[in-house]
Amino acid sequence: MDLLMKSLKIGVNEKLYIKDPESSTLGKNIVQHSILLIDEIGFDHFTFKKLGEKINSNESSIYRYFENKHKLLLYLATWYWGWMEYRMVFATNGISDPVKKLEKAVEILTKSIEEDTSVTHVNEVVLSRLIINEYSKSYLVKEINQENKDGYFVVYKRLIIRLSDMIKAVDDHYPYPISLASNVLEGSLHQYFLQEHFPTITNCNHKITPTTFFTDLIFRTLNKKVNG
Repeated sequence: MDLLMKSLKIGVNEKLYIKDPESSTLGKNIVQHSILLIDEIGFDHFTFKKLGEKINSNESSIYRYFENKHKLLLYLATWYWGWMEYRMVFATNGISDPVKKLEKAVEILTKSIEEDTSVTHVNEVVLSRLIINEYSKSYLVKEINQENKDGYFVVYKRLIIRLSDMIKAVDDHYPYPISLASNVLEGSLHQYFLQEHFPTITNCNHKITPTTFFTDLIFRTLNKKVNG
């Protein structure tokens, strides 16, 4: 998988950037250190000026890649969901049993992220933490309807539809597959957030993972017994 990832380019909507950050060392540096800085100080306090100081570059050079920090956050989120989609498709491609296929998909989408060293300029562990803490800020904006029309969330929505199709393959009579799939993606982020910041209002902890919870939830809902 590492060899495949080295040749893989995550498809990101070209409207999210002015110049493709994957096209240069500076662009990759911007992506790498924006992830680390947003994780360190939070998106609200993050600025291109602070990022420029971190990477020893002029603030204006960052604006040659991204129009503003909102577009940068959308870029990072799209990259993350594209990477998750690739991992899910890769892990489930050879599984013919629909129950086992859904189990594996839920595991990939909800388990704690481990660093993938094949993508050297993206620390996936830190990016995952950033998505858990900051992703909602990418769409809780007044411009959401226009941004949706512009295709900024295509990868995220496509991932939900893929999971929804796997749910229907297990139980094609279940009437809410898309709602269930979207709840798995959003809910897993929320459970990790609660586990870290509000542990008294979640059962998830170092023993009970969000993967355990959502696997149980899905198969109880679909009236299918989890294998093993």
